[in-house]
Amino acid sequence: MNVENTAKIVGINHQTFRQKMASYKRHPGSLVVLLLTILAAVITAGVLLSLIVYIMVMGVPNIRLSMFAWKYTTENCSMLPSILNTLMMTVLTLVIAVPIGMFSAIYLVEYSNRGSKFQMTLVKIIRMTTETLQGIPSIVFGLFGFLAFAVTCKFSYSLLGGAITMALMVLPLIMRTTEEALLSVPDSYREGSFGLGAGRLRTIFRIILPSAVPGILAGIILAVGRIVGE
Repeated sequence: MNVENTAKIVGINHQTFRQKMASYKRHPGSLVVLLLTILAAVITAGVLLSLIVYIMVMGVPNIRLSMFAWKYTTENCSMLPSILNTLMMTVLTLVIAVPIGMFSAIYLVEYSNRGSKFQMTLVKIIRMTTETLQGIPSIVFGLFGFLAFAVTCKFSYSLLGGAITMALMVLPLIMRTTEEALLSVPDSYREGSFGLGAGRLRTIFRIILPSAVPGILAGIILAVGRIVGE
């Protein structure tokens, strides 16, 4: 296989391919790292694919209609109540946690840098406590939610008490990921918007937030994973 065909396969032009090959010859360690990265990606994809195939082969033949009954019994072992409760818990938790987390991150990034020294100190304390809350085990949140909402607030074993507890658990994650996503937006976007006469609020909702959507969605997806897991 000649150089031109190899370049076509990897999707780059002939000159760029030669430059990359020359760079790898000068720095063979980079080529080794590239090959190890590709190997790790292939192994990871292979393990994931094998797990999916194993679950499908071993699980699909054992699926019965009784497993989707509305009421759980020891005979049918229905999954439907658990699935519906998980979906409702996830949606209700996100409705509570996402707005609070996003607006808190917006305040920390876009407004707190113009405050007084006391305000700056308060922001540092908020960030430190947020990072600390991320490391607290879920059992601690569960005990707090039980004492605070089930016992003190008389919510008993309800979706609302569980959703508020889960919202407290994932709120630090959403705040930190949203804050990092907002910080990754270049300041030139803000300066350009201000230069065109837009106010701070319009700049945030029309320029900053749309640019930070991928990072915010990543945090929400991680929060959904933790909600479902817990």
